Amino acid sequence: MPKKTPDNLLEANHRWSQDRIASDPHYFRRLSALQAPDFLWVGCSDSRVPANVITGLEPGEVFVHRNVANIIYPADLNCMSVLQFAVETLQVKHIIVCGHYGCGGVRAAMTGSQHGLVDHWLAPVRDLFRQHERELSNLATEEDRIDRVCELNVLAQVQSVCNSPILMSARDRKQELTIHGWIYRLSDGRLRDLKCTYTTNPQAR
Repeated sequence: MPKKTPDNLLEANHRWSQDRIASDPHYFRRLSALQAPDFLWVGCSDSRVPANVITGLEPGEVFVHRNVANIIYPADLNCMSVLQFAVETLQVKHIIVCGHYGCGGVRAAMTGSQHGLVDHWLAPVRDLFRQHERELSNLATEEDRIDRVCELNVLAQVQSVCNSPILMSARDRKQELTIHGWIYRLSDGRLRDLKCTYTTNPQAR
């Protein structure tokens, strides 16, 4: 596949815009109205895991935050600002933490080699690896171990969301929110629910 240039992207955008208008003349008028998504997606920066595409959602239907290995640090002002804006201003109904099997960030954390600044970012993943070392040692291959840590990382980040001051405030206000932990498999394009769903208002379910 030939490499694309920024000019190719601009040309593709022009064609996409024209196609949208041709099929729906009011598409961009609706899109430019105030966004009101029901979903916040916290995912990995990996270019192969675009939230809109793999969930079949249109622009405006999902608010997105992505970083290496989909980590949610309480001290990360970027992530916490996105979370607060989504919960308190956009009033999203669902927060989806989504990792993916074969994650490069998880792999980097587990190899022990030096990668620069990202090593500090990935410290929670290394901690997970150490905490679950006995379970992981029983798995057959290194790929199996990496994939299991990818799952454990999603579970840990769901807990991080639930324990954040933003979610605590939402609970106090009795705001209805559901937090989901999902993982994506690149080889078949399927999402899997890791069954760690939490809701701030169980009676409303």
